[in-house]
Amino acid sequence: MTFWTRKRDRSIFANTGSLVICGLLAGVVVAAASFPAVAMSGLAAKAGSKGFAELPSELEQQSAPQVTRIFASDGKTQLAVMYDEFRSDVPLKDISKNMQDAIVAAEDHQFYQHNGVDLKGVARAFVNNRNGGAQQGASTLTMQYVRMSLAYSAKTPQQAIDATKDSPERKLTEMKYAMQVEKELTKEQILERYLNMAPFGNGAYGVYAGSQVYFKKKPKDLTVPEAALLAGMVKAPTSFDPTTTTGYPQAVTRRDYIIDNMVELKYVTPEQAKKAKEVKLGRTTNRPGNGCVSVAKNNWGFFCDYFYRWWLSQEAFGATTYERERQLKSGGYQVVTSLDIQAQSAARKQITERISDKNRNALLLAGIEPGTGKVRSLATNRKFKLDNPEDPQNEISSNPELAAKGIRGTYPNTTNPIITGGGDIVGYQSGSVFKMLTMVAALENGFGLDHSITQGNTYKSGYIIEYNSPAACKGTNFYCPENAYAGLKGTFNMWSGFAKSVNTYFVPLQEQVGAEKVVDVAKRFGIQFRAQQDAEKANNEEAAHQWGAFTLGVSASTPLDVANAYATLAGDGMYCKPTPVEKITSADGTQIDAGQPQCKRVTSTEVARKALDAARCPVGDQAQLGNCGGSTEPAARPAVGHPIFGKTGTTDAFRTASLVVGTSSLVFAGYLVNPDWANHTDQMDHGIVNPATYEALAGAMEGKPEVQFKRPGE
Repeated sequence: MTFWTRKRDRSIFANTGSLVICGLLAGVVVAAASFPAVAMSGLAAKAGSKGFAELPSELEQQSAPQVTRIFASDGKTQLAVMYDEFRSDVPLKDISKNMQDAIVAAEDHQFYQHNGVDLKGVARAFVNNRNGGAQQGASTLTMQYVRMSLAYSAKTPQQAIDATKDSPERKLTEMKYAMQVEKELTKEQILERYLNMAPFGNGAYGVYAGSQVYFKKKPKDLTVPEAALLAGMVKAPTSFDPTTTTGYPQAVTRRDYIIDNMVELKYVTPEQAKKAKEVKLGRTTNRPGNGCVSVAKNNWGFFCDYFYRWWLSQEAFGATTYERERQLKSGGYQVVTSLDIQAQSAARKQITERISDKNRNALLLAGIEPGTGKVRSLATNRKFKLDNPEDPQNEISSNPELAAKGIRGTYPNTTNPIITGGGDIVGYQSGSVFKMLTMVAALENGFGLDHSITQGNTYKSGYIIEYNSPAACKGTNFYCPENAYAGLKGTFNMWSGFAKSVNTYFVPLQEQVGAEKVVDVAKRFGIQFRAQQDAEKANNEEAAHQWGAFTLGVSASTPLDVANAYATLAGDGMYCKPTPVEKITSADGTQIDAGQPQCKRVTSTEVARKALDAARCPVGDQAQLGNCGGSTEPAARPAVGHPIFGKTGTTDAFRTASLVVGTSSLVFAGYLVNPDWANHTDQMDHGIVNPATYEALAGAMEGKPEVQFKRPGE
């Protein structure tokens, strides 16, 4: 909705001598009417003698705070609303005639006759106030609209105070503005703006919000008693609040008074009025939720929060996070997000079937679209909810140090970004899913998919680590990785080594290529290195060169990071920055560019297709160019029913179990982790994370056509 702000006149009321006279008279009368005690002391004369023509009068349009609505990718399913003031403008044609009549009957009987200032009303208020009657201020609907507009347009606290304080000067200013507004707008336009701005209590601003909060209906459907109740609340929303013990009887009296006025103005018949007064007022409200903790379905909360954090990072919406948040909560945007309801429902279903929300371990799933970076799903076995410190539901932390201090864990309730990272969440070791990065680096540097390496079950590398540490060859300071089981010794190439996740193939391959080059691929493919110690190694070439265990996934990452890294292969080497947005439309219908795909080439098409060909092996699919020789998750391909690629991952002592699996149009990554304690002693089960991840992909892909991956060289 729009209102008006101040602009100084450049000339003195040419051809408006009559208005000057009216203004001078009004200043004296209004001061006496509103402030009878001071009128006799000379203040009224001072107000009346002020140069009325020198007061500002022209008002320029501004925007009033509006609700921002957040939708899923279908553009229809509402996820959440965000607002500072619950308000959503509606045109006058969509506001019940009952409501239009009721507000005139409540506030301004002469609305359709006066030019913004009702001098008869001013005189009547003067007489009433002088005779000891209830205080009257004689403000017309137009003057009230001006007052609200000035309060909203205030640039400083003092301007806000000046816009609403009781003073003769303020009354005079309102009068002149009102006269000018009446010249520029029709009565219908003024009434529409007024009804869209007026406060109705209980967090409702504007008639749309009032209709929703008190009656859960649209303004066009308001009945006479409903309209009269709302109209009565504008004068004093707290005093006439029907949901409170003291406000209820006052609200009834005020409503009936307005209905009587509607009879007087011939808006309703006496019979209609009688029936309207017999209607009992409700005592409850339907105040809408606000923000991500009030999403329509709780499992959408983590995606909503990801969107919210993304918005606060966008300079397009303001120079500071404060300005960006104000834009979000008052700009009236329509945001169609990238959340795919089918994918999200499938992910949450698989999680619910396999692990309780009260389990201290978290099953984290993230889905992303190759070629666009659109985030399609974020799900976990947690309630997106702030744990109430007065009545906590969360268990004591599984981290012994935190537990000793009585600190509670993140289960079952949390609002932490445990799926996407951010704040204190740096991510989790993911294991062998990082081997893909080594394969890409090798292909970029001239190695072929058929590059073979022969090793035993243990490999003595040239990487220097702490002497005689658990990962070192006995009695040395050389890094000595082992395979997951003894049968993995022998000769492997990239297809078979990746298919069976052979550590003693990928560590020497990384050594031959240069670990710093593998780290560079990780950066290009979107691994964030949020943990300080990881970032220090990644950003120091010498340290990165000695990062022997990097290919085994010891650097912290999130499911979204890894899903998007693999999506870069499906996108033919184009990395797309993750985005939670399909489109953003401003209140005036303008489409905003923010959130549109930001993609760049980070490796060649040929390298991406070759790496993807080998990545089909671990998940039970067939390579187009070579022989897989096995897999670590053969059940994935038949379950999904589409050509797929991906990789399993496990860290030392099974502290993390992971799987990434994708098609040409969607990639899911799943982690099973303990978000509260990295050094936990639980053994994470691939029997949970693997089927949850590939079945989520299967559910998301249901009904979609099979698309074969493009062959290298095509």
